[in-house]
Amino acid sequence: MRNEPEPNWLDDEEMDAWIQVAILVSRLPHALDAQLLRDAQLTHFEYEVLASLSEAPDRTLRMSTLADLANGSLSRLSHVVTRLEKRDWVQRKPCPEDGRFTNASLTEAGWEKVVATAPGYAAHVRRLVVDRLSRAQIRQLTAIGKRINEPTPNSQ
Repeated sequence: MRNEPEPNWLDDEEMDAWIQVAILVSRLPHALDAQLLRDAQLTHFEYEVLASLSEAPDRTLRMSTLADLANGSLSRLSHVVTRLEKRDWVQRKPCPEDGRFTNASLTEAGWEKVVATAPGYAAHVRRLVVDRLSRAQIRQLTAIGKRINEPTPNSQ
């Protein structure tokens, strides 16, 4: 029998905070997907891909960069870009700087889709999160999000 150290359990305050985070990360993606599917026939991930491309120089990014921005794997992104290509919203091209890479570019139809979708998405984000918080709480949420989202020393 090994003598393993006692787990570093969460205290009541830490557990309350964690439960709120867990509920948030569970409910928010579903709520965003539901609105986007209803109003724009897009998943949240698809919208993030289109929005990331809309903000990029020349509306073009390397697929690997786009996967990072959309917080998805290259494999998942590739499947999504295939669906978006079929709708004529995105096209893939070899990267002119390095042919080993593939770029994704937002088409004019894709740009129009983002422009049409963004107002409803922004209004929904406002209803779900922003309007429920004071300015001070928004600043706190920003600071907390940045702290939690920064890489941990052991992660790669």
